[in-house]
Amino acid sequence: MYAAKPSWLKCSANCNTRPELPPHTRTLTIRKSAKVWREKGSLLKRKLSLSDVENHVVDRANIKHKKQGLSTGFKQLVAKSNICRIVPKNLLDPVDFECSLCMRLFYEPVTTPCGHSFCKNCLERCLDHTPHCPLCKESLKEYLACRKYKVTTVLEKLIKQYFNPEYVERTKFHLEETKELSDLTKNVPIFVCTMAYPTVPCPLHVFEPRYRLMIRRCMDTGTRQFGMCINDPQKGFADYGCMLIIRSVHFLNDGRSVVDTIGGKRFRVLSRGMKDGYSTADIKHLEDTRVEDSNELKNLQTLHDAVYEQARVWFQNLEIRFHNQILQHFGAMPEREDDIQATPNGPACCWWLLAVLPIDPKYQLSVLSMTSLRERLVKIQLILTYLQSIPNN
Repeated sequence: MYAAKPSWLKCSANCNTRPELPPHTRTLTIRKSAKVWREKGSLLKRKLSLSDVENHVVDRANIKHKKQGLSTGFKQLVAKSNICRIVPKNLLDPVDFECSLCMRLFYEPVTTPCGHSFCKNCLERCLDHTPHCPLCKESLKEYLACRKYKVTTVLEKLIKQYFNPEYVERTKFHLEETKELSDLTKNVPIFVCTMAYPTVPCPLHVFEPRYRLMIRRCMDTGTRQFGMCINDPQKGFADYGCMLIIRSVHFLNDGRSVVDTIGGKRFRVLSRGMKDGYSTADIKHLEDTRVEDSNELKNLQTLHDAVYEQARVWFQNLEIRFHNQILQHFGAMPEREDDIQATPNGPACCWWLLAVLPIDPKYQLSVLSMTSLRERLVKIQLILTYLQSIPNN
């Protein structure tokens, strides 16, 4: 004989609701459920917290977190998240890592604020012409003003890891190009502008895109030198010039630059060329012919001292405004040298005088091309004598 079921367990066949529980049992069940949900809630909270932390670490793995009291589990999680993930090689294509400007594999890839990547040199050449992204035309004026072209590490690592043969070939091509630009006798970049002289400062304001590129290449290759020639209507630039050595470059926010240079070696142009918009030349450096005879050298020293004294008197007697302008642009007159053949270009005072004397550039060019110190001193002496003969000079 079966015991009768309690009334609270009875339920009709068509009832879809849960059976009604007695009061004492209902209270116990609610308390157990609340406990279970609290445990599940705190577990879920821990999982969400760790998930958020993991995403934060993955998204900002390059930021070093310095939080005190980190648990061992958290430290293990951070260490695990910093492990580099392996990308299947079949998902990568070298074409996806080509610069859209030069159509070659990225070399020193940089990424603009608008999200586009280019070779560093390619982007700089575009910014020489316009401060906008080459692809989306978004303004890059602030990016240009900062000039912080940092290499995109992720792209560079992917290229080195998955396309090493292509990267080696790309690097080889870049080094060959750099070596070609580093030669100071062949394909030397020529700035066609003004007269320049050995040991004399020559500040320049560079704003043309072709010369921006030229100056940057001189800095990148490490030569820090280029040739300066005056214009020639028939040939493009004169047959003689002077190398300029870059002492410093100050970049302005809009891409222009102020370049502080000083004159180096003189040269004669052997042949002319063109590269990326600016002139180039194969050149031969000039040196003064040395005087070996002691009597001739003594006479040359006497002539030099006489010209130096004559130049000093002329400079002191100049009007104060002209005197100050010369000091501002070319500095003070160089000291008299005891050994006039110490350098291949001769005494510095000759070049300083040639730069400050008010004479025609063609005449200055003829003196620049001389390899005889005696002839140069005689020319300068004639100019000084003429200027001193003019009243109120």
